[in-house]
Amino acid sequence: MPSPWHEFCDRATVKDNVHIPDGFLATPVWAALDLAAAPSVAYMARRAQREFDESRVPLLGVLGAFVFAAQMINFPVGPGTTGHLVGGALLSFTLGPAAAAAVMTAILAIQALVFQDGGILALGANAVNMAVLGVLAGYLPFALWGGGRFRKLAIFGGAALSVLVSALAALSELLVSGVKMPFPVLGLSVALFLISAALEGAITLAIMQALARIQPGTARVDHKLARSGWSRMLATVSLATLVLASVGVLLASAAPDGLERLGEQTGITSRMRTLIHTPLTNYRAAFLHSDNLSKAAAGLAGVALVYCACLALGRIAARNRSL
Repeated sequence: MPSPWHEFCDRATVKDNVHIPDGFLATPVWAALDLAAAPSVAYMARRAQREFDESRVPLLGVLGAFVFAAQMINFPVGPGTTGHLVGGALLSFTLGPAAAAAVMTAILAIQALVFQDGGILALGANAVNMAVLGVLAGYLPFALWGGGRFRKLAIFGGAALSVLVSALAALSELLVSGVKMPFPVLGLSVALFLISAALEGAITLAIMQALARIQPGTARVDHKLARSGWSRMLATVSLATLVLASVGVLLASAAPDGLERLGEQTGITSRMRTLIHTPLTNYRAAFLHSDNLSKAAAGLAGVALVYCACLALGRIAARNRSL
């Protein structure tokens, strides 16, 4: 029978750098974070409804699906360790922090409930870390300097900061849960997260510049919104999403990410628990025998689920605002 660590590594191509599974956190910690996440996300959702620009409804679905697909593609960040785009800052730059928090929460919920990626009991912790703290931290530099000559630096710095804040929050929660981390292990983990943060900044900046070339005014800080290129921009992002979900996932690195590596070094992988199983558990379609087809089908199914969920959120927000 495969060990919990081998099962964990089987999911390495599709796990998030700071995605906490069930079993890693002490009960009082995940319970407290679940209680904190509910009103925090609810407040962000209400704020998004008040501030939401109806013209950006299509962006919620398309960018939510893109971020989900991008999170499936792991790339090396160090010896035997991988990372990938988290996307919280990217969402905040284009949708605003409140809407970005709602979209990221929807992504996290689908990942946990449908793909068993991240814990169900730890969903509150992941939402606080990535959908609230990470999004807000990422948006701060962009809000301050994103409209001026330091725009590129603000995009890079905001995206990097979002990953660092989420990672440090996750490490703090593990420490509070009683996970013993020797200083060399903790130092290595922080170093790997710094590399991941720098890559997040570089990738996010490249994506934002590409979006700006296709559609001026994509960034929320731009008050004048050009309308002529919306369809081309949405089509381009949609195509990139489908390629990532169906083809890119087959080329992703199978090495563990930063949190997984930390779990291996501290011995806490034996605590990992999977509370439910679905036909798409571990991002593989159980009804297909081909491994590549199984991964591609699961990726495309996830993209469709996230797109529909985020588009529904946008339409509800736009409808309620008009009442």
